[in-house]
Amino acid sequence: MPITAPAPRFLGQGAIRFEDHTYRDPEPDELLLRVEADAVCGTDRDQYFGGSDCVPGHEGAGIVIAAGDQTHTPLGTRGAVFLMDFCGQCRSCRGGYTNQCFAKRNDMGFTADGAYGPYEIVHESNFFPVPADVSGVEATLLLDVMGTSGHALGRIGRMRDDVESLYISGAGPVGLGVLAMAKARFGADFPVHISDFSTWRLDFAASLGGTPVNLNEGAPSGFEADAAVDTTGKSAARRMGLDLLSKRGVFVCVGHGEGLDLTVSPDLIAPERTVMGSEYFRYAEMADNLTMLLAHRELFGKIITHVIPRSQIDQAFELFLGGQTGKVVVVEDPA
Repeated sequence: MPITAPAPRFLGQGAIRFEDHTYRDPEPDELLLRVEADAVCGTDRDQYFGGSDCVPGHEGAGIVIAAGDQTHTPLGTRGAVFLMDFCGQCRSCRGGYTNQCFAKRNDMGFTADGAYGPYEIVHESNFFPVPADVSGVEATLLLDVMGTSGHALGRIGRMRDDVESLYISGAGPVGLGVLAMAKARFGADFPVHISDFSTWRLDFAASLGGTPVNLNEGAPSGFEADAAVDTTGKSAARRMGLDLLSKRGVFVCVGHGEGLDLTVSPDLIAPERTVMGSEYFRYAEMADNLTMLLAHRELFGKIITHVIPRSQIDQAFELFLGGQTGKVVVVEDPA
């Protein structure tokens, strides 16, 4: 039977109102989840200020409470929801590049109801089960914090196998995720410089093992990096990152936004640098990231600084947009 329950409606201009929302029964190949947690993302800012026709939330985790025909996931299974409801049939999906699906059915939280509500309907194919001892809050780490960040590092590795240093533009949640993933993959002593204007964020990045670069004191200088990741989407930040690259350096744009001005001969040809984009991550990467999470729970767990009940979602956004948090996670209200 369909379920009707209060869900947050994003009205725009920072206004959120809870209204009754009806969730249908899952159809073949679909699962109905009771949402346990959803992590606030910078991308949610557009819906917070601009409004949304559906329930937002694209970093969700929950428990299966009903399943449609032709599914195999047991009721009671906890898991994370992959943002892109990929088709599974196109050329990209057949090759495993589910983040580049040519015929995706939805972007969860943008074109279909997401995980800020109490329930979510997902295709079984974009639900990733986790062990019972991994909480819903922890499961959200597999998404942008580890998934998007790890994919960017993987893109770097495809172009260069001798990276000995990294520079990150932006110490927001994704930048912190890149930092933590680099430390987990390459070791605690792997040098990572990370820049921002916020002294709070820089101090927080330092607590994760990063070397802070305060942009209030001018452009970064005095070091080179074999690879750089921009999470800000800002042209100036991208240009600074490119200027810090060593020969054969690899530059990855993760943050959407502005452009990048470069001169081909001195910036690319002579030093043989690579400039590339990195969009979200592949569903198949979640298995390795789960293994990494279980091996480094304390490190990744530090990135979550606030857990806020769904009924106080407006406070969660106020905290997050205030710029003095790591990852903020919205969770179901206590029974």
